[in-house]
Amino acid sequence: MERKKERKDRFFIATRGKARSCHRGASKGCIGRVEAETRGELVCQLFGSSGSCKGGGVVKCEDAYPLSRHQAQLLLFVSPPHKRLELLSNPQLFGAICDLAQDDLVMVKHKRGLQPGLVKNLMQIGRQETPSDLLMLGFEVELLDTDEKSPPKKQPLLPLVSAGDIIQVLPKDSPKPQNFSTERERQSEGISTRAISRIHSLPNLRSRSRQGERGSQNGRRAPALHRSLEVGSMVELDVEAEAGGMITVYGVMQWMGVPEEQTDDWAGLELDYEVSGCTDGTFGGQRYFNCKGNRALFVPLSTCRPDGRFQSLPATKVASQYCEKPPDLYVEEVDDAPPIPESEVLSLLEGRMKGIQGHFNSCYLDATLFSLFSSSMALDSLFRCTVDTEGELLHILRKRIINRLRRQGFVPAEGVMSFRKQLGCNSFTTEEKDPEEFITLLLQQVLHLEPLLKIRSGSKTTQDAYTFQIIPEKEHMGPLPTVQQLLESSFLSCDLKFEEVPACLMVLMPRFGKGYKMFPRILPSTELDITDLLHNAIRECFLCGRRAELECVGCLRDRKLQPGRIKQYCVTCSTQVHSHRLRQDHTPRKLAVAADMPAGDPSPRQMLELFAVLCINTSHYVSFVKFGPATRSWLFFDSMADRCGDDQNGYSVPEVKACPEVGDFLSQPEEDLAIDLGTTGDLVKRLLQDSYIQCPMPLPALLEYTRRTHRKQASQRQLQL
Repeated sequence: MERKKERKDRFFIATRGKARSCHRGASKGCIGRVEAETRGELVCQLFGSSGSCKGGGVVKCEDAYPLSRHQAQLLLFVSPPHKRLELLSNPQLFGAICDLAQDDLVMVKHKRGLQPGLVKNLMQIGRQETPSDLLMLGFEVELLDTDEKSPPKKQPLLPLVSAGDIIQVLPKDSPKPQNFSTERERQSEGISTRAISRIHSLPNLRSRSRQGERGSQNGRRAPALHRSLEVGSMVELDVEAEAGGMITVYGVMQWMGVPEEQTDDWAGLELDYEVSGCTDGTFGGQRYFNCKGNRALFVPLSTCRPDGRFQSLPATKVASQYCEKPPDLYVEEVDDAPPIPESEVLSLLEGRMKGIQGHFNSCYLDATLFSLFSSSMALDSLFRCTVDTEGELLHILRKRIINRLRRQGFVPAEGVMSFRKQLGCNSFTTEEKDPEEFITLLLQQVLHLEPLLKIRSGSKTTQDAYTFQIIPEKEHMGPLPTVQQLLESSFLSCDLKFEEVPACLMVLMPRFGKGYKMFPRILPSTELDITDLLHNAIRECFLCGRRAELECVGCLRDRKLQPGRIKQYCVTCSTQVHSHRLRQDHTPRKLAVAADMPAGDPSPRQMLELFAVLCINTSHYVSFVKFGPATRSWLFFDSMADRCGDDQNGYSVPEVKACPEVGDFLSQPEEDLAIDLGTTGDLVKRLLQDSYIQCPMPLPALLEYTRRTHRKQASQRQLQL
């Protein structure tokens, strides 16, 4: 019997320490299901090694890594528990294991050593004694015995392996060993065969190599147009509308092969939007991939063509556009290139093979560098002072990445890899990192900058930092909080203040790990007002506008007084507000104002302007960058938007797109934004849903640096004349 609300279940794995549980402790690697969340902790049910529920517990949010139900079931069958975390630390392998299909070739750890095998079935292990239990998942694998001397064993059962026993998922077109026989035996590790049941046969996803063999046998070849299409291609096709006539639909090819009862090549598409009559990835009773309901469409491959929205050349020439890397035109120059002027950004940066080329888990680094240095001057004036004492690492950053990006609009992966190899840790060349980890390393050890933020706590101690993690009180926020509200709530509830206006404020959105988001959407604040977050600043009364003398944390949560916004009052207004019976328990505190501050009107507002947003979705980072003062001057950057060739010999194709619709959306009044979310474009939705780090900088500094840059360029042109 399945649990109710199964689709809403949230699972996790404990990544460190001990869980504070009601019955028994949970060590690293323990898997649980979230029952509730309160004050940074998860109230959960913990599972034993057999999948049975062993009791309740409480785990800190930062100690829990989110999992899907399928991932949790696969990891439960892995033992001992610390092996689960080892598997998770290799996201490429674990992701491939989660997507295994029938007849996929894998390398498994067996009692006789490493052996190749073919995945045959997904198996459900254990008994669900209570609705709270979680059944484990394993794979039935047909081992390929390459020893010619040993006769093949003929036993009725196939070996059962866990996700932890699979050390490699081989490409679909990998050749099988020439001399092999199948070996059948049950490797159940003490599990009763009656506790094992087949869920279903995995879909038979035929590889492209097998399709080619079949096509040659039939004496036919696919047209050149269709040979350019592959899994992951963006395609379009014409279909008949219910009201009559033909319409064009768009989607991504998720599967390609020959379905049962068919003889020609077909494609499984995940459409951009829901269409009645479509499925969630099934066709003819067989599952070929997973997607949202009413989005999977299966059609003959011959009806598909490359998506014309992203092609400027005829469809037949698409495959040849990116068959070779662009030539290396890099010439080292003495002078540093200034940020790209707004009038030149689109001509230099927009298009494919533009920006920074991604390679081998580098998207976090590519998105960060593009955001900070393509058109922004946020850090230019700060790291210029380190030029006289620069080392090899800073030299590569300035000459091979920043200068090349600003002058040629493209940085090849080789230059970025040279930079990664100099960062002092081998993991920077192979593994995916968090952007905040890289930002701290970049600013502290590469650019040798002092911390950008000086934050004063209530105990009058000052802490230095390069980034700030927002920790708001979720229950006091609306369904679409702004960064302004989140920052103010976090500062006031934690009793924090800026000692000075930061040169650049990099704000980490409230989320745990890369999966769980505290808010489904966050609205960027194009202008961030930090006046009320400054220590010793002259502030104005929330109600009357006169000079404020008191600040109240209790009023932050008051739903009648704009909840989530900082409230400060003059003495008169504070007395009136707190005379209400529901606010009599509030304890306003006196604001700190420097003795030499003049009396009278409040000081001008201290504003920061948003210039970049890093986003993450399924461990892939992209960025939105504002490249000029104009409202619609926004770019979208993806260092791995496409790929040319295979994993061994191919390369990533970066892409930069103009996205003026982002500026149009953000320029609307806040009260209208909450209503029109359903009609926004895909990039706007991505900005709101996947926000990870937002970067504003002081507006006056930005304008002054722009003026100085343009004056310098004009004087250089006059000297050349």
